Amino acid sequence: MRRNIRLILIALFTACLLLPQVANASPSISVSAEHAVLLDANSGRVLFEKEAYESSLIASTTKIMTAIIAIESGKLSEEVKVSERATRTEGSSIYLTEGEKIPLIDLVYGLLLRSGNDSAVAIAEHVGGSVEGFTYLMNQKARWLGMQSSHFENPHGLDGESHYSSAYDLALLMAYAMKNETFRKVTGSEKFKSDNRSYPWQNKNKLLTSLYDPTTGGKTGFTKKAGRTLVSSAEKDGMELVAVTLNAPDDWKDHERMYEYGFENYETYQLQEEGFAVSNGNEYYLPTDIFYPLTEQEKEQMESVFHPTPSTQDPQLAGVRYFQIADQSLVQTAVWKDRPYRSFISEWSAYLKRITGVVPWST
Repeated sequence: MRRNIRLILIALFTACLLLPQVANASPSISVSAEHAVLLDANSGRVLFEKEAYESSLIASTTKIMTAIIAIESGKLSEEVKVSERATRTEGSSIYLTEGEKIPLIDLVYGLLLRSGNDSAVAIAEHVGGSVEGFTYLMNQKARWLGMQSSHFENPHGLDGESHYSSAYDLALLMAYAMKNETFRKVTGSEKFKSDNRSYPWQNKNKLLTSLYDPTTGGKTGFTKKAGRTLVSSAEKDGMELVAVTLNAPDDWKDHERMYEYGFENYETYQLQEEGFAVSNGNEYYLPTDIFYPLTEQEKEQMESVFHPTPSTQDPQLAGVRYFQIADQSLVQTAVWKDRPYRSFISEWSAYLKRITGVVPWST
């Protein structure tokens, strides 16, 4: 019983480093999008937002979720036999044929680069057993990621009454997906040629291919009801940002404008280094490195505050450290009286994997 309580405590106190931290942001920039957000991919801090938490139609940006589930399935080397249902899917297509056998990894490229709706259905049927089974996986994943304003009813993003997300939720999803090296490679590719085709698939993401050099990946989308939707990521000087716009007539410019604001006004600072530290004559263990984007003014105002843990809780937990500006807490982390033994850290990781089915962002 005590062991389980301890696992829950460390999960709770460490969760603040695994889950996105939201900060108020109201810079003097404008975007054409109805909904928009700029997120620091490492810390989860929101640097800019416009109606970012409201649910909306998202079109083919849905396929980011489809792709990461396919990649994490462990089936990328398997061949997929294309069904009639896949070939008859409406909208954008990579022109699969019924009975065609194609590696799952190729379908992921066709999904992200060419936005193939037929590819999305073929992936869903192979990985989830059916489109319906796969959408169940999508919604489970969304809940684990904390996508509170999202619900999926298909793997491709065609409009549906119960198919929606928010700019913020999509930013969480993209930040998570970009931590996967395979996803990062696929979404960052300008083109890909499958052995099943005589021509390469070109990436539709113009930010990546021609418009904005720091771009590292992304996914476009469009339906008449949703308008133009776009999720992208960009990296400069060690800082990676994620931008999302929904219903944005001028989405390419919106993203460039948000990125330039973020890169010009924020810098990533190390707030904490993992290891032992001495305070007021006592030695404590700080469990992780903490990097966080701050403006120059915020850096000067940032302070660290330590709150001891009541003695009724885990005796090894010394307390919680808050990094804050005035009364606004930006980052929190557990502080331990001693370094947790290695097997305990392994137990904690295994515990999270059991209850979530996935590996946490960091440990």
